[in-house]
Amino acid sequence: MAKGNGGTADAYGRVTVTRAPVAAAAAPSMSEEETFRQHVKDIFFDYDKYNVRNGDESVLSQDAAFLKSHPEMKVVIGGYCDERGSDEYNVALGQNRASSAEKLLIGSGVDANRIRVISYGKEKPFCADDNESCWQENRRAGFALDR
Repeated sequence: MAKGNGGTADAYGRVTVTRAPVAAAAAPSMSEEETFRQHVKDIFFDYDKYNVRNGDESVLSQDAAFLKSHPEMKVVIGGYCDERGSDEYNVALGQNRASSAEKLLIGSGVDANRIRVISYGKEKPFCADDNESCWQENRRAGFALDR
């Protein structure tokens, strides 16, 4: 109702109330482990070899760049082998593979105190099939965040 010099009048109006839009929920931030896994990649080796292949040098270079930009992260490099050969031979080969990766990371500027090396030999296969494709996946230097 409104009153004024002209008298009294009834009027109706409609008021629409809308909620303020809810801010989009921020995407959950990745954990340190997820960030590490996304940026640090494993490298692979040829049969009975521990020298880093040319194509994998660039992978290690990218791994090193990430690690240098995250100096709080420490890494474990695991040396892995396929199922062929004796346990003793594969432990030594796995150690050499992990050490080869370690040397290249250190040479690229990653502090040696941030790297730990371990050989798993053929004890922790990634793939269990009995074929070359699977064996190739097991011949690697695997990287994990060191806790």
